[in-house]
Amino acid sequence: MTNPGNDTTDVHISLIGGTRLEGEEIHTRTLTASLVGGADIDLTDVEIPDGAELRITKLSLVGGLHLRVRPEVRVKVTGIRLGGVSDDGPSVSGGPTVHVAAWGLVGGVRVSRD
Repeated sequence: MTNPGNDTTDVHISLIGGTRLEGEEIHTRTLTASLVGGADIDLTDVEIPDGAELRITKLSLVGGLHLRVRPEVRVKVTGIRLGGVSDDGPSVSGGPTVHVAAWGLVGGVRVSRD
């Protein structure tokens, strides 16, 4: 995670096509926006301290979000989209948390744990 104390928002915009982010490309707040295309975000190599929070916002007309996290990371998903949320992760408080706000017409949120 780049500059955990920094309150900047990392913005990725694409008209057609998706966004792929991993490792050190992730900031405390990240925004991905596209007309058509999803986002593939891999946080498995990112050290997130216990109690820390990352915020990811996904905006698109068509396209979902695939998020890869470590097993102990909690993921909270909000927003409005046609598509479900697939996550079988922990719900115990205290560990690191990733807040995902997914907004779009078509596309769900899938969380994988490695």
